[in-house]
Amino acid sequence: MKFDRSSGILLHPTSLPGPFGIGDLGHNACKWIDFLSDAGCALWQVLPLGPTGYGDSPYQCFSAFAGNPYLISPDLLHADGLLEVDDINNPPPFPPDRVDYGQVIQWKLSILDRAYDHFQARATSSLRAEYEEFQFRKASWLDDFALFMMLKEMHGGAAWVTWAEPYRKRDPKALDKAKQANPQIYSRQVFRQFLFFRQLHSLRDYLADKGIKVIGDIPIFVAHDSADVWAHPELFFLRDSGEPTFVAGVPPDYFSATGQLWGNPLYNWKIHAADGYSWWLARLGAVLEMVDIVRLDHFRGFAGYWQIPGGEKTAIKGRWVKGPGKALFSRVKDSLGDLPIIAEDLGVITPDVVDMRDHFGLPGMKILQFGFESDPSDPFLPHNYETNCVAYTGTHDNDTVLGWFERVPEKSRDFCLHYLDSDGTNISWDMIRSVWSSVAVFALAPMQDLLSLGNTARMNYPGNPSGNWSWRMPVDALSERLCKRIKGINYLYSRENITP
Repeated sequence: MKFDRSSGILLHPTSLPGPFGIGDLGHNACKWIDFLSDAGCALWQVLPLGPTGYGDSPYQCFSAFAGNPYLISPDLLHADGLLEVDDINNPPPFPPDRVDYGQVIQWKLSILDRAYDHFQARATSSLRAEYEEFQFRKASWLDDFALFMMLKEMHGGAAWVTWAEPYRKRDPKALDKAKQANPQIYSRQVFRQFLFFRQLHSLRDYLADKGIKVIGDIPIFVAHDSADVWAHPELFFLRDSGEPTFVAGVPPDYFSATGQLWGNPLYNWKIHAADGYSWWLARLGAVLEMVDIVRLDHFRGFAGYWQIPGGEKTAIKGRWVKGPGKALFSRVKDSLGDLPIIAEDLGVITPDVVDMRDHFGLPGMKILQFGFESDPSDPFLPHNYETNCVAYTGTHDNDTVLGWFERVPEKSRDFCLHYLDSDGTNISWDMIRSVWSSVAVFALAPMQDLLSLGNTARMNYPGNPSGNWSWRMPVDALSERLCKRIKGINYLYSRENITP
């Protein structure tokens, strides 16, 4: 798909300000969209929008199809008559600068259960009809997800591989009996998904009116403890117990002598190919109902991936295995048309990855922070960019620009200052200007960089099991001065979005 020269900001909805402990899809999301529009930005990049599990990571979700119920706006539920004013008038004293997930989840789920009770008692006929129609449209995954979450609740949140065999192996009689015994738990899960998608679709209409597209994110692998693996074990390499035979990761490298052990179960690509990659078509189609463009994480894994035997403690004993390659993307293109995909092609990239990316005309990624570790030939420096790429100052997995500048060796810092013709006093914006002025079709920066924040505002430290994903934007961040500054560089470098 051909993209138009434009710019945008990376900010996950959880980072939006507001009184309810976590950003959501309500009024502050609309204010954020207004800010993007006024600043001349055409893109809003988010992380995966699925229901988060252990560690609160959007990259380890309970489903590749469902939405995150913690993003549901209490204000909008009140506007729909599903909550009373007293239900939301006195939320707990949440910290304004970070998400306290333990506190937020407990309160948010109680609010959603209250909304469900109100829906049952007094929903209008039109809202009930909308709810029934939603269940029909999402039937391909909704029942499996609701059953999975119901059974997790019945088992105190335990992973599905620890459940009794009839539940683990999806015995129809056992599942039906459990559903009949726990109708409220099941229905509440369905209802939360209804609310999420209802609010998301309303927000997407608002985005469309402003001429702004959302860049979403698809992790190549899914969480082992997910409705996807539980409902479709044949699509993965699993033992009879449900434990993975092989798991995902990356091999040892300069950064880690033992590699990275991600632990996600690996796909049995032969089974996927045999039915025309139907699960992947469904997954991509579902995500493209939530967003306009998809960043495909770990793109190189589709060409070849590091296969580690299940049960290993490190990634050392893995081996490279050939992925589905062009066959998958040809099938996707035949089914879905032009591919609105950004290939996350970072890391060690081999010729087959480049060939697959370029064969389908997919833009790759350039991270300016990475450009100052060698010399002027570095492909991450803007003078080496090709037009069909997406350029970033950094991503959710990196230092902020200021944090990077304060951390790196003097040699890298000096190279950076010389390249940018900078004295370092405004290094975040010097990097932003360099990315925006490049030939890259898209230029993006995390909101933390536009606010010139240090690493206390960093979103994620890969490898850290806790303490990530919690940063929230200050309430007063969206100033008129900042808006004019962004609008100015959008105009200066021909990236301004002029909504009809």
